[in-house]
Amino acid sequence: MIPSKYFNDTGDRANRGSEQDYRFLYFSELVRRPVCAGKITNRLGKLTDLVFRLSEAYPEAVGIYMEYGWGKPTQFVPWDRVVKIEDDAIFVQPPENEKYPPFVDQVGWMLVNDHLMGKTILDMDGRRIEVVNDVHLLESRGRMIIVHVDISFNGFLRRLGLGKYHWVKEKLVSWKVVQPLSVEDASTTDAVSLSITRKAVRDLPSEDLADALEQLSGEEQQAFFSALDSETAADALVEAEPRVQRQLIATLRHERARTILSELSVPQLADLFSVLPRDHMSNLMSLIPEDHAKRIKAILSDLEGTATALMRQKYVTVSPTDKVGDLLSAICSSGREKEEISYVYVVDPNDKVLIGVVDLRELVLAGEHLPVSQIMTSPVVTVELTDLREDIAEMFAKYHYRMLPVVDQDKIVGVIHYNDAMKGLVARAKA
Repeated sequence: MIPSKYFNDTGDRANRGSEQDYRFLYFSELVRRPVCAGKITNRLGKLTDLVFRLSEAYPEAVGIYMEYGWGKPTQFVPWDRVVKIEDDAIFVQPPENEKYPPFVDQVGWMLVNDHLMGKTILDMDGRRIEVVNDVHLLESRGRMIIVHVDISFNGFLRRLGLGKYHWVKEKLVSWKVVQPLSVEDASTTDAVSLSITRKAVRDLPSEDLADALEQLSGEEQQAFFSALDSETAADALVEAEPRVQRQLIATLRHERARTILSELSVPQLADLFSVLPRDHMSNLMSLIPEDHAKRIKAILSDLEGTATALMRQKYVTVSPTDKVGDLLSAICSSGREKEEISYVYVVDPNDKVLIGVVDLRELVLAGEHLPVSQIMTSPVVTVELTDLREDIAEMFAKYHYRMLPVVDQDKIVGVIHYNDAMKGLVARAKA
């Protein structure tokens, strides 16, 4: 049984490290870069391709492929021999013999240039979507994985050596969505697949689902959206751009719309309604509870809004004497949404006044026998019930918090999430 004192349930349903840690690279930036053994003067050749092993989540680099042209042998540098990647060269350990061995393909290996670059992305039914113009890589602590493919024109420019020009915004599609039909097929069919299934789609982040929806249109978009359960569909709808939100809402049947809208908080509903045509908004208002509709109208009638309209009422409170270990155990077994537990709010057990706050990341790193009072931050940056949305947005911009508590006479009565205060303003500006 989870201690109920830690959680408040009286309201709406909530729905780069340092350079040494990691960095992002594009394949087009690495291809043809010199490969040197030990020092810049000991040049082995140029990187022709990167070899990756297909794995459960993201493909991981297994080596560098170097090719010298007609009649000359290839060389394969295992990834564990790569020392560092610099802007002017890739440094590897000297070969144990005079040269590295020739490249020999293995089952489950994939070459970025041969199997991905320039390939056409297809949807589940084989329809053409876009072309892979570049591949987005993540290097971290001696490892490298593929995280996205870039289908924007910028990727094409990078392939031509014109990377300093950015004509459009990058369009990165997560690797979890785009995968080769197979290594063998990719080398012969000139295509990769948008490999979404009803089962796999539940495990994708809502941001990736929104990206996938934005790449589709018409019947393909509607078929993809209809494959999502109501909760997943609601999360993806919130993350989608206004154009896609309008397209999806326009074709929803009333019962399907009702179940999806029931998954959203009042601020999320207000943000969604703010980008819809008036007739669509009026129709959807009839599908939600009357008290929610009143709050949404209050937000929409006053573009600034107030904390009362924006706040949610699911958050975590603890007593200053509660032990870190007990609290973490309760959180881990609660099944709560991650947004609800970004912060833990410390309240006086007698009068419930808010006296401190603990970031979940600090909580995880603290000693389990410490009382919460020893790691909390005090005083707390708070919002009053009557504070205007414009002022709340300024507080988020100033303090960079993910969530702010709302207080009435110093007692916490709700929380405001960053997206609820900020994203709607951006959406209205784009609409």
